[in-house]
Amino acid sequence: MQVVIQPPSLIETGIKVETVNNRSLFKFTDPLQLHLETLLEKNKVNSLTAEEQDELNAINELDRLFTYLNSLLIAQK
Repeated sequence: MQVVIQPPSLIETGIKVETVNNRSLFKFTDPLQLHLETLLEKNKVNSLTAEEQDELNAINELDRLFTYLNSLLIAQK
């Protein structure tokens, strides 16, 4: 499976590693989280542009990846 995150700037500016309960976990930066929430609201009323839909898809892909990676990190002892 090949995962391509577009735009690539999401990777450069939208990711942080945060320590939670002595575990380093992948998280969205505050600006990316806010942008995601804005896109989700626009999506609810079907007012996303094609570019915004691509952004939402990319952020959702990152979210799925973070969920998987963080679950692996949490499962480690």
